[in-house]
Amino acid sequence: MAESDNIVVETAEKIFADLADPQTVNNDKKDSWQAPLWHALSEAGLPLAWVPDDLGGSGASLADGFALLNAAGRFAVAVPLAETMLAGWLLAQAKIASPEGEMTVLPASPKDRITRDADGALSGRARGVPFAKAAKHFAVLAHGKDGASVALVDASKGRIETGLNVGYDHSDTVTLDKVQPVTIKPPPSGFDQTTMMLMGGVARSLQIAGALESMLDISVRYSNERVAFEKKISKFQAVQHNLARLAGESAAALAAATSAADAIANAKSFDDAVYLEAASAKIRCAEAAEKGGAIAHQVHGAIGFTLEHILHRYSLRALAWRDDFGSESHWAVELGKLIANRGADELWPLVASR
Repeated sequence: MAESDNIVVETAEKIFADLADPQTVNNDKKDSWQAPLWHALSEAGLPLAWVPDDLGGSGASLADGFALLNAAGRFAVAVPLAETMLAGWLLAQAKIASPEGEMTVLPASPKDRITRDADGALSGRARGVPFAKAAKHFAVLAHGKDGASVALVDASKGRIETGLNVGYDHSDTVTLDKVQPVTIKPPPSGFDQTTMMLMGGVARSLQIAGALESMLDISVRYSNERVAFEKKISKFQAVQHNLARLAGESAAALAAATSAADAIANAKSFDDAVYLEAASAKIRCAEAAEKGGAIAHQVHGAIGFTLEHILHRYSLRALAWRDDFGSESHWAVELGKLIANRGADELWPLVASR
């Protein structure tokens, strides 16, 4: 890891440890922790890490930002940090300056579509938009007759139907009806909705991998504390087997997610090799979220299902993140189509060369 990576992650982890301790957050029924956490993250320039200096951001590298997202996953951070980072990155593709405050991206699903009229007005419906209710602005990828456009939209101009995902975080439906954007510009040639979904999918993969790392740590610690039949449950072969399986799922998710992040950080474009890495990472991490969460709860027994225990903060968010920016089934189908159309013999050398 480069020096700059250490600085970004260490800064973020210190903020998370001080202001987003999972047990403290879990016991705070009024969510009074959110404002101080967001203020500290903003002061450190982390939400706009992927925005160049001349567009109002911190100018961090893609690798820095990906490492930050993995750290956020390890703390199950429930503020729109990843969403604002993605929004800033999307706006930067079209050289649009990022405003201050929380943002999120539209659409957040490959099946939804925002259209642009001849006069620049935006219309469409986007479901499952993370933290739309908390956002002050939307970064929108819209489509018109002459191709894609990136737009900055005042969130108050849209109609928001409040929703929650399985992790109890906002996953809202946003409707734009002939909304005039604050700014709208074309993205680089070849940039499309699939590109945005791949980037979002890798962000979620890294968060899932981080959450699984914490679930493993929590489960190992609990197994060394919990005593049953006069010995620690970590001494039982069945528990050891489950912990080994959980460690395997965590390692597989981290390997897939970091490989995809490295591919994007070092690629000049979202080519077929990046597509393979990113889609595969989302599929594998989604699978690990399901299997790993089940194993962690099995190790904890009944206590792991209570709202008072922090385990559910990780397991439920990891499950919720599976569906953002394309579910594992969506990417499995799309990956199958790519391989069928291009052939494994043609695609494999692209991945092997990375």
